[in-house]
Amino acid sequence: VDICNRTELDRVFKEHQPDVVMHLAAESHVDRSIDGPGDFIQTNIVGTYNLLEAARSYWSSLEGQRKQAFRFHHISTDEVYGDLPHPDEFADPAEAAQQLFTETTAYAPSSPYSASKASSDHLVRAWHRTYGLPILVTNCSNNYGPYLFPEKLVPHIILNALAGKPLPVYGDGSQIRDWLYVEDHARALVKV
Repeated sequence: VDICNRTELDRVFKEHQPDVVMHLAAESHVDRSIDGPGDFIQTNIVGTYNLLEAARSYWSSLEGQRKQAFRFHHISTDEVYGDLPHPDEFADPAEAAQQLFTETTAYAPSSPYSASKASSDHLVRAWHRTYGLPILVTNCSNNYGPYLFPEKLVPHIILNALAGKPLPVYGDGSQIRDWLYVEDHARALVKV
Protein backbone atom coordinates (compact mmCIF):
# COMPACT_ATOMS: atom_id res chain seq x y z
CA VAL A 1 0.00 0.00 0.00
CA ASP A 2 1.00 3.64 -0.29
CA ILE A 3 2.82 4.60 2.91
CA CYS A 4 1.10 7.98 2.76
CA ASN A 5 -2.26 6.25 3.35
CA ARG A 6 -2.48 5.79 7.11
CA THR A 7 -5.82 3.96 6.98
CA GLU A 8 -4.37 1.31 4.69
CA LEU A 9 -1.23 1.03 6.81
CA ASP A 10 -3.34 0.37 9.91
CA ARG A 11 -5.27 -2.30 8.00
CA VAL A 12 -2.06 -4.02 6.89
CA PHE A 13 -0.63 -4.04 10.43
CA LYS A 14 -3.89 -5.47 11.80
CA GLU A 15 -4.11 -8.11 9.08
CA HIS A 16 -0.48 -9.27 9.00
CA GLN A 17 0.68 -8.53 12.58
CA PRO A 18 4.39 -8.25 11.73
CA ASP A 19 7.31 -8.87 14.05
CA VAL A 20 9.53 -6.53 12.02
CA VAL A 21 8.89 -3.61 9.71
CA MET A 22 11.54 -3.13 7.05
CA HIS A 23 11.04 0.38 5.67
CA LEU A 24 12.48 0.48 2.15
CA ALA A 25 9.82 2.70 0.56
CA ALA A 26 11.34 5.88 -0.85
CA GLU A 27 11.58 8.19 -3.79
CA SER A 28 15.25 7.84 -4.66
CA HIS A 29 16.30 9.42 -7.96
CA VAL A 30 18.44 12.49 -7.28
CA ASP A 31 17.82 14.17 -10.64
CA ARG A 32 14.05 13.82 -10.26
CA SER A 33 14.30 15.27 -6.74
CA ILE A 34 15.90 18.38 -8.20
CA ASP A 35 13.24 18.73 -10.88
CA GLY A 36 10.33 18.06 -8.52
CA PRO A 37 11.07 17.77 -4.80
CA GLY A 38 7.40 17.57 -3.73
CA ASP A 39 7.06 13.81 -4.29
CA PHE A 40 10.23 13.26 -2.24
CA ILE A 41 8.92 15.33 0.66
CA GLN A 42 5.58 13.51 0.51
CA THR A 43 6.91 9.94 0.34
CA ASN A 44 10.18 10.16 2.23
CA ILE A 45 9.06 12.44 5.05
CA VAL A 46 5.25 12.32 5.30
CA GLY A 47 5.16 8.64 4.31
CA THR A 48 7.81 7.78 6.90
CA TYR A 49 5.81 9.68 9.53
CA ASN A 50 2.67 7.71 8.64
CA LEU A 51 4.53 4.40 8.75
CA LEU A 52 6.13 5.30 12.09
CA GLU A 53 2.76 6.20 13.58
CA ALA A 54 1.12 3.02 12.29
CA ALA A 55 4.05 0.97 13.62
CA ARG A 56 3.97 2.76 16.97
CA SER A 57 0.24 2.23 17.35
CA TYR A 58 0.61 -1.46 16.50
CA TRP A 59 3.71 -1.93 18.69
CA SER A 60 1.94 -0.24 21.63
CA SER A 61 -0.81 -2.87 21.40
CA LEU A 62 1.66 -5.77 21.65
CA GLU A 63 2.50 -7.48 24.92
CA GLY A 64 5.36 -9.46 26.41
CA GLN A 65 7.91 -11.09 24.13
CA ARG A 66 6.20 -9.92 20.93
CA LYS A 67 6.52 -6.29 22.03
CA GLN A 68 10.09 -6.78 23.21
CA ALA A 69 11.17 -8.47 19.95
CA PHE A 70 9.50 -6.00 17.56
CA ARG A 71 11.81 -3.86 15.37
CA PHE A 72 11.32 -0.99 12.93
CA HIS A 73 14.22 -1.24 10.44
CA HIS A 74 14.65 1.97 8.46
CA ILE A 75 16.81 1.65 5.35
CA SER A 76 18.55 4.92 4.56
CA THR A 77 21.28 6.02 2.19
CA ASP A 78 24.90 7.10 2.38
CA GLU A 79 23.85 10.27 0.56
CA VAL A 80 22.63 11.79 3.85
CA TYR A 81 26.33 12.35 4.65
CA GLY A 82 27.03 14.45 1.54
CA ASP A 83 30.09 14.05 -0.66
CA LEU A 84 33.37 12.40 0.23
CA PRO A 85 36.58 14.15 -0.78
CA HIS A 86 38.32 12.42 -3.69
CA PRO A 87 41.10 10.05 -2.43
CA ASP A 88 43.61 11.78 -4.73
CA GLU A 89 43.22 14.94 -2.62
CA PHE A 90 45.27 13.27 0.14
CA ALA A 91 48.99 12.52 -0.01
CA ASP A 92 48.69 9.95 2.78
CA PRO A 93 46.32 6.97 2.17
CA ALA A 94 45.70 6.74 5.94
CA GLU A 95 44.42 10.31 5.94
CA ALA A 96 42.11 9.49 3.01
CA ALA A 97 40.75 6.46 4.92
CA GLN A 98 39.88 8.71 7.88
CA GLN A 99 37.53 10.66 5.60
CA LEU A 100 35.20 7.68 5.05
CA PHE A 101 31.66 7.92 6.36
CA THR A 102 30.78 6.23 9.64
CA GLU A 103 27.61 6.15 11.69
CA THR A 104 28.87 9.24 13.56
CA THR A 105 29.58 11.36 10.48
CA ALA A 106 27.57 14.59 10.52
CA TYR A 107 24.72 14.81 8.06
CA ALA A 108 25.35 17.09 5.08
CA PRO A 109 22.67 16.31 2.47
CA SER A 110 23.23 17.94 -0.91
CA SER A 111 19.98 17.35 -2.83
CA PRO A 112 16.25 17.31 -2.09
CA TYR A 113 16.48 13.50 -2.18
CA SER A 114 19.24 13.26 0.42
CA ALA A 115 17.63 15.98 2.55
CA SER A 116 14.32 14.11 2.54
CA LYS A 117 16.09 10.88 3.54
CA ALA A 118 18.00 12.72 6.29
CA SER A 119 14.67 14.07 7.52
CA SER A 120 13.18 10.58 7.60
CA ASP A 121 16.24 9.31 9.52
CA HIS A 122 15.73 12.03 12.11
CA LEU A 123 12.05 11.14 12.44
CA VAL A 124 12.88 7.47 13.00
CA ARG A 125 15.44 8.30 15.69
CA ALA A 126 13.02 10.74 17.33
CA TRP A 127 10.30 8.05 17.50
CA HIS A 128 12.79 5.85 19.30
CA ARG A 129 13.88 8.52 21.74
CA THR A 130 10.43 9.99 22.36
CA TYR A 131 8.22 6.89 22.27
CA GLY A 132 10.69 4.04 22.77
CA LEU A 133 9.88 2.47 19.40
CA PRO A 134 12.64 -0.12 18.85
CA ILE A 135 14.48 0.90 15.69
CA LEU A 136 17.39 -0.05 13.48
CA VAL A 137 18.81 2.32 10.86
CA THR A 138 21.12 1.18 8.07
CA ASN A 139 22.77 3.33 5.42
CA CYS A 140 23.66 1.83 2.08
CA SER A 141 25.35 2.96 -1.10
CA ASN A 142 23.90 2.59 -4.60
CA ASN A 143 22.42 -0.80 -5.44
CA TYR A 144 22.45 -2.47 -8.85
CA GLY A 145 20.94 -5.67 -10.16
CA PRO A 146 17.96 -7.13 -11.98
CA TYR A 147 14.92 -4.93 -12.57
CA LEU A 148 16.70 -1.70 -11.64
CA PHE A 149 14.62 1.21 -12.90
CA PRO A 150 15.91 2.35 -16.33
CA GLU A 151 16.57 5.93 -15.19
CA LYS A 152 19.24 4.71 -12.74
CA LEU A 153 22.88 4.96 -13.82
CA VAL A 154 23.79 1.32 -14.55
CA PRO A 155 20.77 0.45 -16.74
CA HIS A 156 20.87 3.91 -18.31
CA ILE A 157 24.48 3.39 -19.41
CA ILE A 158 23.76 -0.13 -20.66
CA LEU A 159 20.66 0.93 -22.61
CA ASN A 160 22.52 3.88 -24.17
CA ALA A 161 25.46 1.65 -25.12
CA LEU A 162 23.17 -0.94 -26.71
CA ALA A 163 21.41 1.81 -28.67
CA GLY A 164 24.69 3.41 -29.79
CA LYS A 165 23.82 6.60 -27.91
CA PRO A 166 26.35 8.76 -26.03
CA LEU A 167 27.16 7.64 -22.50
CA PRO A 168 26.37 10.37 -19.97
CA VAL A 169 29.10 11.65 -17.69
CA TYR A 170 27.88 13.12 -14.44
CA GLY A 171 29.62 16.18 -13.06
CA ASP A 172 33.15 16.45 -14.37
CA GLY A 173 33.71 12.68 -14.39
CA SER A 174 35.84 12.60 -11.25
CA GLN A 175 33.02 11.61 -8.89
CA ILE A 176 33.24 8.19 -7.26
CA ARG A 177 30.21 6.02 -6.54
CA ASP A 178 30.14 2.87 -4.45
CA TRP A 179 27.94 0.07 -5.74
CA LEU A 180 26.46 -2.93 -3.95
CA TYR A 181 24.71 -5.84 -5.65
CA VAL A 182 21.06 -5.83 -4.59
CA GLU A 183 21.05 -9.48 -3.45
CA ASP A 184 24.05 -8.77 -1.19
CA HIS A 185 22.21 -5.80 0.27
CA ALA A 186 19.05 -7.87 0.79
CA ARG A 187 21.05 -10.54 2.66
CA ALA A 188 22.63 -7.85 4.84
CA LEU A 189 19.21 -6.35 5.67
CA VAL A 190 17.87 -9.73 6.74
CA LYS A 191 20.99 -10.29 8.85
CA VAL A 192 20.52 -6.90 10.57
